[in-house]
Amino acid sequence: MSNQTQDTKFFDLHTSGIGYLNRIREVPIRKGTPLLAVTVAALRGSSDDVEYSYIDCNVVGAEAEKLVRRCQQAVDAGKKVLVAFRIGDIRTEAFTYEKGEKKGQAGASLKGRLLFLNWIKVDGETVYEAKPKDSVDQAPQQAGPASDAPAAEQQQQGDQFAA
Repeated sequence: MSNQTQDTKFFDLHTSGIGYLNRIREVPIRKGTPLLAVTVAALRGSSDDVEYSYIDCNVVGAEAEKLVRRCQQAVDAGKKVLVAFRIGDIRTEAFTYEKGEKKGQAGASLKGRLLFLNWIKVDGETVYEAKPKDSVDQAPQQAGPASDAPAAEQQQQGDQFAA
């Protein structure tokens, strides 16, 4: 028998958009630390007739958690907190209405993991913008003899595409 290690592969489903933060809360976990949760009212449709999709999210990652916690007072005070977001692993979960007109009827809710906030606006004023990732770090490295141009010339060619 050979001693092979198998790398587990994951498929990421990321949804990005713009929406309002609502219901920032701690969710108690049995035998664990509470999770930070938030409902994102994601905007969709025409800007003249906006519709909302509500997504219940667990906040994942230290940076996202810090930013959502910073927004809690504004949300609790009824201010409009608009964000550009990235949510991962969006899915539906079935539930049964427990009160109101729909009591006893089945319903579905969208769930996901809030991964990243690109910017935050409170009552129209920008209070946070993520720093853009360094384009040098993300540029693919050229390797091999395919390029004979000097490094300075390569840099100059790359600069023509800079925004």
